[in-house]
Amino acid sequence: MSAPTPDAPAGQILHATPAPIGSSIRDYWTDGSVSALCDSVSGIAGVTIELRDERGLVLPVGSSADTPGIERPIPHTSVVTPVVVEGVTIGSIVVASNAPGTAPPPVAVRIGELIAMTAIERCTDVAELRHRLQEIGLLYELSSMLVRGGRVKDTLKVSLESAMRTLRLDAGAIMLLPEDTEGLARPDFEGELERSAAIGLSEDWLSSPIPLSKDRAFDRACLAGEVVAVEDLPNDPRVIVPDECRAEGLGSFLGVGMVFDGRPLGVIRLYAHNKRVFTQAEQSLVRSIGQSTAAAVEQARMITMKARERRTQRALKIASAVQKRMLPAQIPQFPGVQLAARFRPSQEISGDFYDLFHVRDKLGLMVGDVVGKGIGAGMLMSSVRATLRAYAELSDDLSRVMLRTNNALCRDTSVNEFATIWFGVLEPQSRQLSYVLAGHDPPVLFRKVGERWEARILPGRGLVAGVIVGEKYRMETVQLEPGDVVVAYTDGMTDAVNFEKSRFGRDRLLTSVRTFLDAQPEACAEEVIKRVFWSTRQFSGLAGQADDETMVVLRIE
Repeated sequence: MSAPTPDAPAGQILHATPAPIGSSIRDYWTDGSVSALCDSVSGIAGVTIELRDERGLVLPVGSSADTPGIERPIPHTSVVTPVVVEGVTIGSIVVASNAPGTAPPPVAVRIGELIAMTAIERCTDVAELRHRLQEIGLLYELSSMLVRGGRVKDTLKVSLESAMRTLRLDAGAIMLLPEDTEGLARPDFEGELERSAAIGLSEDWLSSPIPLSKDRAFDRACLAGEVVAVEDLPNDPRVIVPDECRAEGLGSFLGVGMVFDGRPLGVIRLYAHNKRVFTQAEQSLVRSIGQSTAAAVEQARMITMKARERRTQRALKIASAVQKRMLPAQIPQFPGVQLAARFRPSQEISGDFYDLFHVRDKLGLMVGDVVGKGIGAGMLMSSVRATLRAYAELSDDLSRVMLRTNNALCRDTSVNEFATIWFGVLEPQSRQLSYVLAGHDPPVLFRKVGERWEARILPGRGLVAGVIVGEKYRMETVQLEPGDVVVAYTDGMTDAVNFEKSRFGRDRLLTSVRTFLDAQPEACAEEVIKRVFWSTRQFSGLAGQADDETMVVLRIE
């Protein structure tokens, strides 16, 4: 839109298509005081001073915003002072001499300039007030979304509609950066911005893999916190697809990043069908829109994450309760045999497990550790325990029992799922302990020799279960004597660390049991376990432990 200028041809009235709100002095009309001032000064100065709109139509005294202007040619000797607000010419002050063919005196020209300055100041104040009211209204709407914390998709749609309505734009889209595994945006992936909301744009435009600007300069600038304003989109040298812009009917562009706490989440892209100069106030407003939308999106994501976390925590509690029910509710009783077990998980769901159960007229003992943590490890633990129990009922050959258990795990698990197991069977009458190892730390036999207790690591070896089908395992046997103590444990016991990151280790474990039995040779199985766990806690203090801790103690009375 252009207004009359001193270079306009004599006698010409400039006509133009009505401009958007804020592009005409009529949009700022209040009491007509500027027209009245022009009329009053005209009589005093002996010249004609007129207020004209952006099309060159005269706005006489007493007219309103809706009054049609008067078409009147501008004398070629006139001086025209534009009224420019926010970079847009919304009207002009025309000073003309009453004597045909002569120029107005300098004093009258100066008066016209001062009237134009007064009009600019008043209109600028009105424009500023309007922008503030628009911004407050829009931010209130976005803040309401922030409080409600709805779905991200709904939040973005409302934000886009509000931005287009407030800025009087014709089309737009909001693109979000892809998220990482923790649900956080990945700012280094601007080439993979994903459409989340769009209005007034064709599917061909939205699905095009070609970026709007060279090297994605527009998106990069937006994600860096800048506002990108393009007056003439098809003819901007940075634009790669000018023909597509014309085909889509896009004349200008306004882009801003959605940045929350210094972290970009995405980009808001807004378009007008016609060429348009975006004022500083409009650019400031769209920046506020981007920031508020980013906050609303982050809030919506946090609410979604919290809901997901609550569901996960509930599932974990259920799985934990199921896992605990899988552990022996009561310790089996056999004459002449003491049993004790303790299990301390590092997380809600443990990968460690133990079992004490009847195998016909014998005692079955099991200690194991499945790879990983969480629900997957807990479910695998339950599967291992149930499978081994079932096969143990069918055969006294523990090597065959472990072979079948291994094959079942290989069949039913993935390549990165496996378990370490120590499984033993005690014949209470003869006190013979048979056992088999599958990649697990071997138990330790403590036996009193003379006045001192000696520790003997029970021999045995075997590959972890669940890796190779058909893997063979060797059954070992040991004859226990009265007073013997057998300690089976998982690596969480020896891997316990202190604040200096030193490991508790097997040597400290053996020393702890041996020292305790030297002091209390008749100590029961439960007292031995308490002593070992006390020793590990004394060693590690309040340092957090990364692994589960499990131990089973067998003592022959």
